[in-house]
Amino acid sequence: MEKRVVITGLGVCAPNGVGVADFSLALQSGKSGIRFQSKLKDLDFSCQIAGEPLVRDNLVNQYFTPLQLRGLNASGIVYGVIAGTDAWNDAKLPIANKEAPDWNAGIIFGTGILGVDKLRDSIHQIDAGKVRRLGSTSVLQTMASGISAYLGGILGCGNQVTTNSSACTTGTEGILMAYERIAAGKAEYILTGSCSDSGPYIWGGFDAMRILPSTYNENPTSASRPMSSSAAGFVPGSGAGAMVLESLESAKKRGATIYAEVLGGAQNSGGQRGNGSMTAPNSEAVQRCIVAAVNNSGVNASDIDTINGHLTATTKDVVEIQNWCDALERSGGDFPYINSFKGTIGHCLAAAGSIECVGSILQFKENRVFGNVNCNDIHPDITTLVDPVKIPRKTIEFQSQIMAKASFGFGDVNACVLFRRYSGQE
Repeated sequence: MEKRVVITGLGVCAPNGVGVADFSLALQSGKSGIRFQSKLKDLDFSCQIAGEPLVRDNLVNQYFTPLQLRGLNASGIVYGVIAGTDAWNDAKLPIANKEAPDWNAGIIFGTGILGVDKLRDSIHQIDAGKVRRLGSTSVLQTMASGISAYLGGILGCGNQVTTNSSACTTGTEGILMAYERIAAGKAEYILTGSCSDSGPYIWGGFDAMRILPSTYNENPTSASRPMSSSAAGFVPGSGAGAMVLESLESAKKRGATIYAEVLGGAQNSGGQRGNGSMTAPNSEAVQRCIVAAVNNSGVNASDIDTINGHLTATTKDVVEIQNWCDALERSGGDFPYINSFKGTIGHCLAAAGSIECVGSILQFKENRVFGNVNCNDIHPDITTLVDPVKIPRKTIEFQSQIMAKASFGFGDVNACVLFRRYSGQE
């Protein structure tokens, strides 16, 4: 019999809030973390705005030893360690002693590209014939699994310690990987999340594709406009989100705070066939993923009362809403409440799924559905599908019971997870 899986710890390092408390307040009030980036202007980017966490040096010093900080030049690792350590501490789990790891504790922490700034520095050193000046941590900072290796060592985890990478789907996929491992009895608790570096070397390729807004450089907080008729492209972002997944049995035994239960989910790919491509989702695959997630979670589509969508502020938002309607067979006033956090944090790429999952879970805690920012002019094709009341522009009071969160990534890959409010009476 599969074990039930719950969430007992949260951590986040987001453009509009570092730490769960600040992030929650920002989402409730609609505070934006999208800012003008002078370095992008200096490099002649068309889009000169982005969402980047504001992490002060004195905060970083609380998470890294002086030795670890020596030569550290990988923003994604900084974000991931802050979010991951906070989630672990929030769950009140111990750090393994120096003699042996905790064999029941694992890490599944994803990323896209890690340590690009460190890699650039390394390339310059090598080209200058100064390979011996690279330092002993250049490999750890630039390999994708560097983030899970850092966290695994800091916490002393002896179960599976790995890094997944599936573009924008990475964080949501990681939750499902952790869920499946715990449900199968292969681990008791797993720290899962994802992170993404900041900076021009991450965002430059998207600017070159001309898919970022270029007319909001003087008005950055209005630039990211999910589900809006005036949406002009996604705003790049960065950061990290993390959560501790744990067997219900273990959580109850420890007396842990339980934020929500993970019911299940699904992952698939459209294979870049039909209407799918490297950058566009195959609608049939998206719908199949949502339907499978509902079926695997043992609930009915009619039970879902809240959705946190992928919804990137592009023309594909209309297609996504249509896919939700078709998959759930619900529309108009019968459609669940739906929101997107990208209006205030931008599209945080590999970190998007994990940051947005943390925000989704916080809606259970706060008994609210957080508002959609920059969505006063809902796209008319969306209003024909969904009652605008179901797209709250301001945060509303609502006790969600079952929530769906989905991510649809570059490469035509999809993931959908279902969460349930935990009452303690089940």
